[in-house]
Amino acid sequence: MVASLALMESPAIIIGVLLARKNSSQSEQLDWKELGRDAFFNGSIFLLCGALAIGALTGENGGEALKPFTGDIFKGMLCLFLLDMGLVSARRMGAQKTLSRFTVGFGIIVPVVNAIIAILIAHVLQLPQGDAFLLAVLASSASYIAVPAALRLAIPEANPGLYITMALAITFPFNIALGLPFYYSLINTFWK
Repeated sequence: MVASLALMESPAIIIGVLLARKNSSQSEQLDWKELGRDAFFNGSIFLLCGALAIGALTGENGGEALKPFTGDIFKGMLCLFLLDMGLVSARRMGAQKTLSRFTVGFGIIVPVVNAIIAILIAHVLQLPQGDAFLLAVLASSASYIAVPAALRLAIPEANPGLYITMALAITFPFNIALGLPFYYSLINTFWK
């Protein structure tokens, strides 16, 4: 499921970069080759896909060799990264005033739709209930680590006050309070 998460975040980053570049293009002629190269080979996508490829090639032995880096030190680095993202977001807190009803609704409705699609796919693939639930959780989640980091690098003009707020103040609390119990009950109903 960790690999699934990386595979699910990659298209989101690619589409986000494509949309941002397409909308920021001032000229009538859009260079699709350059746009595709920018979206598919930006640092975040390259790192996510490269890490998956390295993991697939090296297997468990590679994981053990990297354990000092991916274990304890990762947690500390993640804390520092999240603190930095919080500081960047706080500096642009005024953007939260621009959250419209559509934006808030998007942060609630789209995760539910994504979870339902994931549950249907899990049912068709006959995944066990636990895997189906985890897939629904991943599909309904909003990224607050990989995608914000990618946006910050690839689209520096994007406002973290909006995308961090959407992820942490709308989608995350909704999923914890209402979404996860709903997804779990759907899975129990389908798997009976």
